[in-house]
Amino acid sequence: MTILDTIIARKKEEITVSKAKVSIEQLRNSELFARKSFSLKESVKNKSGIIAEFKRKSPSKGIINDQVQPLDVVAAYERFGASGISILTDRDFFGGDFDDILNVRKHINIPILRKDFMVDEYQFYEAKSIGSDAVLLIAACLSPGQVQEFTELAHNLDLEVLLEIHTEEELRHCNAEIDLVGINNRNLKDFKVDLQHSVQLKDLLPKEVLSVAESGIYNIEDFKYLKEKGFDGFLMGEYFMRNEDPARAFEEFTLMM
Repeated sequence: MTILDTIIARKKEEITVSKAKVSIEQLRNSELFARKSFSLKESVKNKSGIIAEFKRKSPSKGIINDQVQPLDVVAAYERFGASGISILTDRDFFGGDFDDILNVRKHINIPILRKDFMVDEYQFYEAKSIGSDAVLLIAACLSPGQVQEFTELAHNLDLEVLLEIHTEEELRHCNAEIDLVGINNRNLKDFKVDLQHSVQLKDLLPKEVLSVAESGIYNIEDFKYLKEKGFDGFLMGEYFMRNEDPARAFEEFTLMM
């Protein structure tokens, strides 16, 4: 059983509990449900391309930074030109919380990606209710049919979709409705990072697809290499969050771009 299998099993337990506490109708009636979403796709096209992440910990790295507040960090991400914000909402494995999005939504005016393990339609209503603009779909834990179904549901809720893939086989999860395709430089099963593998996979995508390099971007050289190879966007979290002052780290990074 891989760590991904463990996470998904736990996620399904969480969803069962959440459904018993809060109905979809209650989520629909939440204050933020009716707001018009910002477009992550357009923001990646027209700004820096960086989707800067707020992340406290991960299964592979343990505690990364649990001493900073979401708003302090993401406000600086916006101020220094991030195209979007990625916020982990998984509690057990990444130290996330719905409040991390709720507490920053009213203060920033760029897209927020809810980054979690989306395996049930209920989670899409949750995402909309807390002020997300986009959601992550991970091909490794979904079938192509589920990706199609979830993409349609997301769009019906005015949410965009970032589809994450890591293998050539997962290319079959792509469909014409997907807004962005992320290629994870880190294998979710063994956590090895291989930038060259991601470049080879990106070259198999249709030219019109907006591509995002995810994870394992540890320095400006990695960023420039992936940009040179044609990636449109870059989902980066650990590079900034491992610093005592992630906001300052992001500002300094943008000066090197």
